[in-house]
Amino acid sequence: MEKNLTHIALFAALIAVLGLVPKIDLASGVPITAQSLGIMLCGTVLGAKRGALAVLLFLALTLAGLPLLSGGRGGLGVLASPTVGYIIGFPIAAFVTGLIVHHWRAPILPAAIVAAFLGGLVVLNAVGIAGMAFMLDKTLPEATLLAAPYLIGDTIEAVLAGLVTQAIAQMRPEALLSRG
Repeated sequence: MEKNLTHIALFAALIAVLGLVPKIDLASGVPITAQSLGIMLCGTVLGAKRGALAVLLFLALTLAGLPLLSGGRGGLGVLASPTVGYIIGFPIAAFVTGLIVHHWRAPILPAAIVAAFLGGLVVLNAVGIAGMAFMLDKTLPEATLLAAPYLIGDTIEAVLAGLVTQAIAQMRPEALLSRG
């Protein structure tokens, strides 16, 4: 139990640290950040439940006012911004990513890349685009076009998540909780 709590807190901190990477603002009001890489890693390394819990801890601290989102944003006001769908999608994406890695018994590298792609790119962007459409009063196709620039970076992050997960599996297999 203590080990689980430590891992959950460590990965919540990882997401926060990835928010320190300078964001790139786009016209949609949703920045390009490295935090989605942290969301993917929560799922690929911690698994579905622990990964989602790490993201929920991060979000609880953020909504309580800590400036943990990229650009130093935090507080309840972020729920009234175009990023709301992505914020809601964070724990869902980590959960789906973790489920795929756990249940798909392919070698860890392809399993982690595909899981990060499906959970961290497809699921996260589906929820994020819906939130962006609602907050910006756009149609889903219009919001999808606004989100298109994220897809290249998210694809790169999915590959990085797979490579990091594989490195953890090789160096410390007991630390890869998603396969347990």
